Amino acid sequence: MTPDLYLIRNAIQARTRIGFPDLHSPLRLFNGFLEGFPELQIDLFADTLLVTNYAKDPSSLKAFLPTLQTTLLEIFPASRCIILKERYASQIEQRNGRVLFGLTPANWVPENGVKYTLNLTLNQDSSFYLDTRNLRFWLTSHANGWKVLNTFAYTGSLGIACLAGGASLVVQTDRSRRFLELAERSRELNQFPREKHKVQPGEFFTVTSSYRQEQETFDCVIVDPPYFSISPKGSVKAQFHYQQILNKVRPLVRDDGYLIAINNSLYLSGVDYLKALEEISADGFVKLEEIIPIPEDITGYAETVKGLPPSDPTPFNHSTKIAVLKIKRKYSETFHFDLSAIF
Repeated sequence: MTPDLYLIRNAIQARTRIGFPDLHSPLRLFNGFLEGFPELQIDLFADTLLVTNYAKDPSSLKAFLPTLQTTLLEIFPASRCIILKERYASQIEQRNGRVLFGLTPANWVPENGVKYTLNLTLNQDSSFYLDTRNLRFWLTSHANGWKVLNTFAYTGSLGIACLAGGASLVVQTDRSRRFLELAERSRELNQFPREKHKVQPGEFFTVTSSYRQEQETFDCVIVDPPYFSISPKGSVKAQFHYQQILNKVRPLVRDDGYLIAINNSLYLSGVDYLKALEEISADGFVKLEEIIPIPEDITGYAETVKGLPPSDPTPFNHSTKIAVLKIKRKYSETFHFDLSAIF
């Protein structure tokens, strides 16, 4: 099956019509999974277009790619590079991405006045998650003076957003040192003070255990686990182990601090996710403060959406489900977990 160019053009026009005049900011141009062709996704990162081929047989789109390239360069004539990622290719170089057009891809993007380092061929994804844009805005507007722990930090964009908001200290931790190197480069790019940014490679279970033993606390802890990860210290499967993960970090949040709980499980419904949060809130020390919506360029628009996710994310608006939790310490007055306000 060949993608319909009308679907792609219509999706791009929808985004440019309603408030994305600055096309240097990172943007999802086409979410084929929801907008009519699940095998294709197109993102814009400054002067670089990123095309991701999700077809189980990547060669099935080979004949279409020259037409797509011509169309994209016609719409975005200032583009200097197009990268193609083939998610199910046999070679890692093809999965991580190769240059289809041009030479050097963009290595940073601006968003909300903050600069974020990119490496578009570092991994199978883009190294910068577009779906957490509104959370970065929220962190920048709330983090003044905060001490923050960003777990599963990947390339650290959420932690960098905290620094942009005036955080006093951000600790970024992830298994991969090479991912965290991008976080440090983002700090340098924005000229944030070095002493406010700590990069800590390590396993989630080891790092959080150490902080618990030291009775360390933070104003905000961010938890954004991958859908599945395994290590000698423990396994993470976000759909099934999420409560366990959150309970590892709850003791690290100070009284009246925040726990940012992000769940990316495509097959976990929004109602089931809320039930999981309600269960960890049964003791009265956790309160659902806010749900952060996913931007419309990720979810699609009324005139562009053609499909539905495999599981209903309601009351969230996407399978990436972001909850802001307020934490009370044991010596404080308890909360009552009330879902009525969001239904």
